[in-house]
Amino acid sequence: MKMGGNIKNLMKQAGKMKEQMEKLQAEVGEKTVEASAGGGMVTVSAKAKGEVESIKIEPELLKDDDIEMLQDLITAAVNEALSQGQEMMKEEVSKMAGGLGIPPGLI
Repeated sequence: MKMGGNIKNLMKQAGKMKEQMEKLQAEVGEKTVEASAGGGMVTVSAKAKGEVESIKIEPELLKDDDIEMLQDLITAAVNEALSQGQEMMKEEVSKMAGGLGIPPGLI
């Protein structure tokens, strides 16, 4: 009988940890990251959860009519912003996991 109680306690703790992790991910996911490309000619703001909020393009970049370059700069800035957001999420989750005594890399 005692073994069953331990399992119930472990399950309860696991449920609380899951709840805390979900809350942390939701909070961190709302944080904003910013990345730019082309020496700041294109700037992207995105939420850490992967949602692009805005794209700013310097007007002088449009004067050249170089659509391919513009597309490349937008792609680079978006990818960098999303990468920064993913890294932020990963770092925050790792910090929390460490605080809960979960070995690094397990989550």
